[in-house]
Amino acid sequence: MSTTQTRPFTILLVEDSPVQQALTRRALEDSTLDADLRVVEDGVEALAYLKQQGEWAGDSAPRPDIVLLDLNMPRMNGHEFLDKLKGDPELANIPVTVLTTSSAEGDVTASYARGANAFVTKPA
Repeated sequence: MSTTQTRPFTILLVEDSPVQQALTRRALEDSTLDADLRVVEDGVEALAYLKQQGEWAGDSAPRPDIVLLDLNMPRMNGHEFLDKLKGDPELANIPVTVLTTSSAEGDVTASYARGANAFVTKPA
């Protein structure tokens, strides 16, 4: 019998709301998923994390298995972040789930057009 070394599933949450950050953290704690949740507050910080720049240089920023992305954030919104992420050959294959309060058809369409893998509307 062979053994395989497992590691936690790394999730990068790109969310500016402390309440939504706490809710996501709580949901993961209540699940059976062995997850390492990393949180950044906007698209600018998310790109720095993914490129291991600034405070994220070195081993402090493991590559996420998935990005959970809010759309409405300061500095760089979710659509702008998707454009930059999916336009970077080194990062483009990271799956992204848009997790937002918006259910607007335009946001759904634009998210998928920019390369999102899923679109989930947060419960009120």
